[in-house]
Amino acid sequence: MPAVCAPTDAATDAATGAATGAATGAATGSGQTAAVPAASDRVRLLGAVLVGVVLVAAVVLRFVVRSDLWLDEALTVNIAVLPLAEMPAALRRDGAPPLYYVLLHFWIAGFGEGDTAVRALSGVLWLATLPAMWLAGRRLGGRAAAWAVVLVFATVPYTFRYASETRMYALVMFLVAWGYLALRRALEAPTLGRLAPVAVVTAALLYTHNWTYYLLMTVGVVVLVQAWRGATPDARRGARRVAFAMAVGGLAYLPWLPTVLFQLGHTGTPWGDPQLPWSAGASFLLGFAGVVTPAHGEPFMLAVFVLVLPLLALFGVARGATHVDLDLRTRPLVRWEAVVALGVLAVGLTLSFATGTAFEGRYAAVVVPLFVLCIAMGTQVFGDPRVRVGVLAVVVALGLAGGVRNAVDQRTQAGEVAAVLRAEAEPGDVVVYCPDQLAPAVHRILGDGRGLTEVTFPALGGPERVNWVDYRERIDQTDSDAFAAGVLELAAGARIWLVTTPGYRSLAGRCEEVALALGTARPGGAQRIAPRTDDYFEVVGLVEYPAA
Repeated sequence: MPAVCAPTDAATDAATGAATGAATGAATGSGQTAAVPAASDRVRLLGAVLVGVVLVAAVVLRFVVRSDLWLDEALTVNIAVLPLAEMPAALRRDGAPPLYYVLLHFWIAGFGEGDTAVRALSGVLWLATLPAMWLAGRRLGGRAAAWAVVLVFATVPYTFRYASETRMYALVMFLVAWGYLALRRALEAPTLGRLAPVAVVTAALLYTHNWTYYLLMTVGVVVLVQAWRGATPDARRGARRVAFAMAVGGLAYLPWLPTVLFQLGHTGTPWGDPQLPWSAGASFLLGFAGVVTPAHGEPFMLAVFVLVLPLLALFGVARGATHVDLDLRTRPLVRWEAVVALGVLAVGLTLSFATGTAFEGRYAAVVVPLFVLCIAMGTQVFGDPRVRVGVLAVVVALGLAGGVRNAVDQRTQAGEVAAVLRAEAEPGDVVVYCPDQLAPAVHRILGDGRGLTEVTFPALGGPERVNWVDYRERIDQTDSDAFAAGVLELAAGARIWLVTTPGYRSLAGRCEEVALALGTARPGGAQRIAPRTDDYFEVVGLVEYPAA
């Protein structure tokens, strides 16, 4: 793509022209553009090289991730490989909308289901988002701002993670970025050709992730306010047409509505606890900067910029080369972008807490393109172009460090467990996953055809998928001793391998009860893999019980 492989002179100006006193012209506090000498050809060439190196590194780091697939990724693949006719029933039990799974289904048909292959879809979607981010940045602040937006979006740890994960969050960011442009263009000139993409993106978002409800609600309110109180009759008329286009897109969601109503009533988030909105918001900001497990130091430094730069974009006014004033009325540059992003988080986090559902930072992918715009425009507030480039360089460097961590860190301990099973488990042995949430990742690495019997708690089901329907109720109704008796009956005289981990919500010691029952029946059990909570995002342990 041109945005990745062929930086223009404008990109060079944004990246390095300021280092020698050349600038592409950020607005000063008075609204005038500072006059500075043009950059030399040598500096412009150096800038092009540096921008190119950063973007190439960002691309490469997204396609060389060495971690095994963790639960959500393995589960996603296991649903996507199903025949299309069986997919709605599987998603009904899973709780997710279908669009990403359908795309991944056809992607796997063409490229296979290896770890790198299935993750590459998210990487390609991220690549396809870069032009939209460049165009959005140019609309806000010209070419210098456009390249700042691209560099931030390319290097923040959040996008590294979800552009290298087999989940729908890269698709969410892709749709939000292009939808942002479609919405702005439709508000400017509400022709049929500009309104149609708004309707299509609205429908696609609804079919991708349920948190897009909050995005569309917030945007819808903003559009309706514009339709009511727009500055001109044309502005009000354009907003009304955009609202109609969004409504048309919403109508396309009606066929899926019976399924989503069932999901909302029977699936939810039984694996996690609700969080207070401000606690959940803080966890998103830290996760955006790359503060995850395993923990590293540089994300905490990046988190400072992630917090401060959007505030500068919203309130900061340059007064000369080294002085920035704060205007509490906010600056119009990213006012509506910030309003929508904060509004979505406020509504989503409040409703999640009120309804007792869990929040994970990945759900906030619906606001990430807008948040990146605010961060990037915060780097452009400073009056001195050298400061602008310096701040951007620090953000990019810290982000790239997070990208390296993302590429080399293991997300799941499933590989350690599978390695022992592959080396020592024999045909006829029984592998028990408690809870069933550990099964997809380990089973994917372990593979079929080894003659093992694999069962999951609570239903003695298979290891490929997790049934989230009435999950807590089914666990509460399961007798741990009866489950263990069923496992012992399956095992007969063979060894039993218990794949388990502490701390899963909804289980309330049930897996410990299963372990106690198995240990009583098969004395001499030994822990082969200890769960390591500080080293892995997904923690998995392994206990071996001897043959009878």
